[in-house]
Amino acid sequence: MTIKVIGHKAPDTDSTGSPIIWAWYLSQVKGQPAEPKLLGEPNTEAAFMLSRWNLEKPGIIEDVSAEDRVVIVDTNNVAELPPSINEADVIEVIDHHMLQGGLKTRRPISITIRPLACTATIMHDLMGPDAARMPDEIRGAMLSCILSDTLEFRSPTTTDHDREVAEKLAAELGISIPDYAAELFAAKSDVSAFSDAELLRMDSKEYEVGGTKFRVSVLETTSPQAILARKDGLVAAMREVCAEDGADQVLLFVVDILNEEATLLVPNDFIKAVAEKSFGVSVEGDTVVLPGIVSRKKQIIPNLTV
Repeated sequence: MTIKVIGHKAPDTDSTGSPIIWAWYLSQVKGQPAEPKLLGEPNTEAAFMLSRWNLEKPGIIEDVSAEDRVVIVDTNNVAELPPSINEADVIEVIDHHMLQGGLKTRRPISITIRPLACTATIMHDLMGPDAARMPDEIRGAMLSCILSDTLEFRSPTTTDHDREVAEKLAAELGISIPDYAAELFAAKSDVSAFSDAELLRMDSKEYEVGGTKFRVSVLETTSPQAILARKDGLVAAMREVCAEDGADQVLLFVVDILNEEATLLVPNDFIKAVAEKSFGVSVEGDTVVLPGIVSRKKQIIPNLTV
């Protein structure tokens, strides 16, 4: 039976590239038929990666069944996975996020969760000497994932090992990391084709803090003003997203990649209080700049307080 390799909902570059990478490894190296699947349309940066490296966009699925064998990558949070994930035969998890709990498996499985910035870095390690067998398009996907997740090594989640693997891949591909990262981030920043509600869901995760259900959205960009110019529409769309997704509040962080800071939209007094308690700032108006804040995983989620 063909194994389905899946990442999280609202697939970013890592959750698009890592299923492709691991499905290649299982199929071509381990001799286990596997195919990557996505839980939604890839974002603009991930779509650029697919085009740049001539990779076929994986099929999009909404759910899995009891008959499916599944490998989960780049998440272990059931809220980010198909509704029937605990009915499927999950055989492996590869991730770099905190352990969430809630997944159920039919038997003991291989679980690899490491404190690295990117799932693709972990996959490079798990492949060992077989990583040398990767074709250029898989190397390109792996490099894209690492540069995206580390914001070209700007993110505090970056480790020396992430950088080492990225530099090795870039050397093998004969490309410049700064030049290629600039292409990635330009693609990530072009969100003109998306509605306000789509932007809020594009790179978002569900978290509950103190009984409040948040949709925590992060938009990483080299052109923050292009997004902030849509502030009124984004605030209006927050009500729609909350109603449709069952969230209580939406937190939207517009991350300025080059200046290494985030702007948080402050649409109401509740979010104002959350911002002040969580980040030690004084909020005046409907936005607040958070210097040095670029990582949802390491800087935003751990500090959220209601």
